[in-house]
Amino acid sequence: MSATAAADLPFRPVTELAEMVRSGELSARELVQASLDRIEALNPQLNAFVDIFAEEALAEADAIEPGDARPFAGVPIAIKNNRAVAGRRLTFAARLVGDFVAPLDDYVVARLKRAGFVIVGTTTLPEYGILPCTETARFGPTHNPWDVTRTPGGSSGGSGAAVASGMVPIAHANDGGGSTRIPAACNGLVGLKPQRGRISVGPALALRGGR
Repeated sequence: MSATAAADLPFRPVTELAEMVRSGELSARELVQASLDRIEALNPQLNAFVDIFAEEALAEADAIEPGDARPFAGVPIAIKNNRAVAGRRLTFAARLVGDFVAPLDDYVVARLKRAGFVIVGTTTLPEYGILPCTETARFGPTHNPWDVTRTPGGSSGGSGAAVASGMVPIAHANDGGGSTRIPAACNGLVGLKPQRGRISVGPALALRGGR
């Protein structure tokens, strides 16, 4: 695959990418590598990622074969760093949290994995997801890929910048007061805020009576 064609992949619809992997037209490794290449090239300027899981993502991609029945098998995705990914730092972009390593996946992350998505890293947010711009004392500012002097919004600013720049074709976000919708508007994207209660907030909140 040419470098130009590979660079174009993360801008294609995720359903199209999944079908290319399923049919054997494209290997999951090629797709994940294209994402990682753009992250390597662009993240130093945009600062959209907290952590990048390159080796693990490629190993997972290598295990995905044509015909995989999962709906999004082989498609790269990034997770906002306020949801737990087992064995990875869960920082909420706050110094107080330190380098806490999550012992298990949040339910939403587990469901994305079961759907076949390959997690390539976790994305930046304002501390605890409170502000509508993504700038923290711990990780510094995240920049808008359309104009690096501007904000990508918040609180899912890292996810918005990652998708708009083609580092990943899709990214996880969450929204209590605009945290998906604001970055979507700032970065020229579609951001989906599901109906309340549609997406589980477990397991942590489930232990306290949440869903």
